Amino acid sequence: MSNTIGTASNNTANKLESSAYQGSSYDDSTTDLLPETPQKTKKLASAHDTTRRIPGGSGAPLDSASAASAETPDSVLENPEYLSRAFDPYLESFERYLRYEKHRSEATIRSYISDLQEFFGYAARRGTRTLEGIDITLIRSWLGYMHRVRKAKTTVARRGSTLRTFFNWAMEEELLTENPTRGMSVPAKDAYLPEVLSQDTMEQLLDSLRESYRAEPDNIRLLRTWAVIELLYATGIRISELAGLDLGSVHREAKTVRVIGKGNKERVVPLGTPALKVLNLWVRKGRASWIPEGSSGITALFIGPRGKRANVRQLREDINRVLRTLENTSARGAHVLRHSTATHLVDGGADIRSVQELLGHASLATTQIYTHVSMERLAQTYARAHPRA
Repeated sequence: MSNTIGTASNNTANKLESSAYQGSSYDDSTTDLLPETPQKTKKLASAHDTTRRIPGGSGAPLDSASAASAETPDSVLENPEYLSRAFDPYLESFERYLRYEKHRSEATIRSYISDLQEFFGYAARRGTRTLEGIDITLIRSWLGYMHRVRKAKTTVARRGSTLRTFFNWAMEEELLTENPTRGMSVPAKDAYLPEVLSQDTMEQLLDSLRESYRAEPDNIRLLRTWAVIELLYATGIRISELAGLDLGSVHREAKTVRVIGKGNKERVVPLGTPALKVLNLWVRKGRASWIPEGSSGITALFIGPRGKRANVRQLREDINRVLRTLENTSARGAHVLRHSTATHLVDGGADIRSVQELLGHASLATTQIYTHVSMERLAQTYARAHPRA
């Protein structure tokens, strides 16, 4: 991690610490997180160990049922069960590829499979029941249909990307002789600037959480929410990444967190002192009180009242409940904190590539949106403040 990131992160942490923790009523001097332990990733069997080729090869009938259905009436083609039988073997093999070879998240896999199920249903209803029967005309017809029913550009672009990924895989598996998506173009995604919270608003939010907890020191759920928001803002990690953290993911002395991100990629991000203090309080008091008596082997950093790993949906609801208390903003969702972290780092002079590394973006283009956010804020400030703006 570059010195720029460390400097920007520490500056933000020091500023927050001076305002949000002055006069704090607890002492964390004897509080230690469990020592860091290396995470082991199970090496799962390759998808090709079980299904390397779809029986029948390129364009051949997948089974006797699909072979016998060549003259199936249109009324049968509308049957969802029939449609799923026609292409399910491909989907199952592709799903194993995504999970065991590409290490995609479950949410990403569900998105891919859902998109493909819709497309294959569209293809089958038009009489196409083999991969070889799919061509660019059919694909453009499907994308055009989504445009006519006013699907968002982002949805159309994502589904076009899904088809590219699938048919590239099918070519590698020698299931096809030609790639129908070769040279295909899809609508560009609509550009947008993410909503962020100002630094003053973030300080107000964290101060209010501190004061609320001081007023209700036995409210463990409130303590968890405070620790979650502090950690998300301090590190810029995704809510799904936070839910996957274990006690050993946090290195107290180095003030870092080891995160497993998209594609099972690991990165280490800095953790500010204010967030570490609240995290220690959560581990010592909140988390400990939610572990059932006699339980052992619970490694998750954030847990629920029954001692199980915290549910992402519940964490989001807790965050939104706190965000609704803020004035002059309609910002909602855990991702707002990630956007805010990145924007505040850029505002503080952090190098864009360092921010990319911190956030775990595969593409620099994804990170560059935060430079546009900062420029827009600068333009608004100029318009308000300059006498000849």
